[in-house]
Amino acid sequence: MSNKLISDVLLEVAGAIESGNFGKKIKVGLTTLGSEHGSENLINGAKLANNGMFEIVLIGKGDEEFTSYEVETEDEMYKVMEELLDSKEIDACVTMHYNFPIGVSTVGRVLTPGRGREMFIATTTGTSSTDRVEAMARNAIYGIATAKSCGIKNPTVGILNLDGARQVEKILLNIKENGYEFDFAESMRADGGSVMRGNDLLIGVPDVMVTDSLTGNLLMKVFSSFNTGGDFEAQGFGYGPGVGEDYDRRVLILSRASGTPVVANALKYAFEIAKGEVNKIAREEYKKAISFGLDKEFAELKNKKAPKDKVEEIVAPPKEVVTEGIAGVDILDLEDAVKALWKESIYAESGMGCTGPIVMVAPEKLEIAIECLKKNDFIK
Repeated sequence: MSNKLISDVLLEVAGAIESGNFGKKIKVGLTTLGSEHGSENLINGAKLANNGMFEIVLIGKGDEEFTSYEVETEDEMYKVMEELLDSKEIDACVTMHYNFPIGVSTVGRVLTPGRGREMFIATTTGTSSTDRVEAMARNAIYGIATAKSCGIKNPTVGILNLDGARQVEKILLNIKENGYEFDFAESMRADGGSVMRGNDLLIGVPDVMVTDSLTGNLLMKVFSSFNTGGDFEAQGFGYGPGVGEDYDRRVLILSRASGTPVVANALKYAFEIAKGEVNKIAREEYKKAISFGLDKEFAELKNKKAPKDKVEEIVAPPKEVVTEGIAGVDILDLEDAVKALWKESIYAESGMGCTGPIVMVAPEKLEIAIECLKKNDFIK
């Protein structure tokens, strides 16, 4: 056996011991055309991430330090990327733009400024569903799966306080009560709860912060470039892998404004989700969620939103002084909740408290109003 061959074998064994991966070395692709900061910005990110734990493959403009597939146009680049992914020549790829099918969206990963804690944002690009509430509930499953693929055994989940958050909370609570195992995070604010506010974002209270993709995209941009003026994303791990119920291409997204440090982190993120087989975990998590009633929750959600043949006209009972607030009703359900109380001859008004929408009732009607709202599934 030649000295070079012995040397190569020893290096391979040493790398396997260091990475804990004794199988085929994981290969992560990086497309190098299309950045607002030029190809060198991306290639420098690859060099920064090149620690021997995994192999980096460049697609677009190449570099002698890496295996490279050189092409001239972005269209050619994406074609080569898909061919390499589908042939298993690479295990994941980091790129700056990709059209995911409906049902697939990306789970971002940031470093929060309040405590320097890592947090997954589910999700940041793509569309999990055309229905907002259903999309956010799916995003929670995708976020859990991604966190698990990165080594977090029991990720905690928080829901950002947006339109639809309370409906999402009810869906997740129901499947949790049916047996789907996960833990809600608890807001750091005095009134607690699993619905997160801005303070919880800054600190990074949950492992997985559930939001809609457009808001998640905005959050990624703020977290990654708040100290650079916005034209250079300097922190975090990028917009993350596209995850779906039954999706296998491991494609991770960067912004065209992502700087070298984010490129390097995104490549490491790609290695982690490839090693952790995020697509396999997502499939398993989704099957479990369905077995504990997720599809039933979605069916009931669609039924509630279906147009009724005849709209019942409900007249408000005599006006009363309302000073007690009932929280927990989603903003999208607020007016329906008020009318449900009117139907039971309980005068109520809608309002907005410091933590979100509230239903206002007279003090002596508080207990019966809460029971009525619970009975009609407006609060838990």
